[in-house]
Amino acid sequence: MTVYAVSLVLVAAAVGVLRWRRPAWYWLTFGVTLAVLRVLVRYRSVMDACGLTVPPARWRLALARATNRPIPEPRSPCILRMRPTRTGLVMRIKLRPGQDAFDITAASDRLRHSFSMYGVTSREVRSGVVELRMTGYDVLKRVRMPAETDPRPMRVPVALRQDGSVHYRDYRAIPHALTLGATESGKSVYQRHLVAGLAPMDVALVGIDCKQGVELYPLARRFSALADDADTAAEVLDALVSRMESIYQLIRSQQRITSDVPDAEIAADIWDLPDDLRPVPVVVLVDEVAELALYASKDEEKRRDRIITALVRLAQLGRAAGIYLEICGQRFGSELGKGITMLRAQLTGRTAHRVNDETSANMAFGDIAPDAVLAAIQIPAEMRGLAIAGDSSGGWHRIRAPRTSLRQAVNICNRYADRTPVLPELAAFRPVLYASAAAPVSLAKASSVTA
Repeated sequence: MTVYAVSLVLVAAAVGVLRWRRPAWYWLTFGVTLAVLRVLVRYRSVMDACGLTVPPARWRLALARATNRPIPEPRSPCILRMRPTRTGLVMRIKLRPGQDAFDITAASDRLRHSFSMYGVTSREVRSGVVELRMTGYDVLKRVRMPAETDPRPMRVPVALRQDGSVHYRDYRAIPHALTLGATESGKSVYQRHLVAGLAPMDVALVGIDCKQGVELYPLARRFSALADDADTAAEVLDALVSRMESIYQLIRSQQRITSDVPDAEIAADIWDLPDDLRPVPVVVLVDEVAELALYASKDEEKRRDRIITALVRLAQLGRAAGIYLEICGQRFGSELGKGITMLRAQLTGRTAHRVNDETSANMAFGDIAPDAVLAAIQIPAEMRGLAIAGDSSGGWHRIRAPRTSLRQAVNICNRYADRTPVLPELAAFRPVLYASAAAPVSLAKASSVTA
């Protein structure tokens, strides 16, 4: 008996340590079985306590009275299926007549406590069917992307959502995006991971980094063009506008709008063109947009208007030409001058890391998802990389990109350097790569200088 008790204590201690140090392993070994049993045992009582039941049908009540039987109990939504995943459970339920998917969404927090899960989110699959995604542990505390994802052309897995699913950056669905975040919020890591995901694809990368290139120049082998100051940025953007106009001329010449061509084959963007004629798509990454919008003199103001005008034109017209924008910054409000709000209106995707004030969160989500504003300002400072991602549909998710060091991103870009396309319009802005680094410059004060 003593041996049995000692073994039981050791197993319980091992399970506790596993749950503390390796929650994913604990979930796959013990947690998923306990969670399934807990949900099945508590399901009826939890649905009744959360107000997610409906009275029995009238014919059942009449039948019970006629046969002198007990009154039937209220009916809960029917479980269609339950599927365990590496992070939790996915359960589909069929609503009863009179129920609404919003009722399930409003009760998600109560379901989380009742089923002893870490998080519960819901979405409507089709009319009358709701999918509950329940996570068994904090998947964003230590992000581990699944081994198998579903990348497609111009679709990059960039982060993990709070419900355990993968968050994709799909340029064909959401052409342009805005990423906000305060200093040390994890914005650069998110951008770095995005570049690493784009590196293996057939796409041209154009970078604008007005911090003298310290963020993007280490990844230069995979960039077709780089600008490290506002003057060069203005020239790069003008060249992109010229490229966009030439691509539209190509589409016009290949539209195939004669009467003997089916409508489905008529070309309206580069993806409708034959593979041998399709121009390579371009992703433009702007590291700090405020540096392009600020000015201190009349000449700088003219340059600023030229830059913002080019960005607005690319945001409005660039999708069909295969030119996509990734705008990053700490703030993105009307204080940056005219044209900024017009540019923001064209940026469908929004991602906000930790911000310093509510106004910055409103800049990202105030016009598309007001509920996400409160979530954005509640991100703790110690959770670097945690962000709120939303789009113009009003939906939003908590996401976190995996930790990607600069060395890892550089290695990936160097590995796929042969995929870097040469764009004639941007050939003059191709980054120059040196065989050896220049001699380091000492930044220490010259203590040997005497009066």
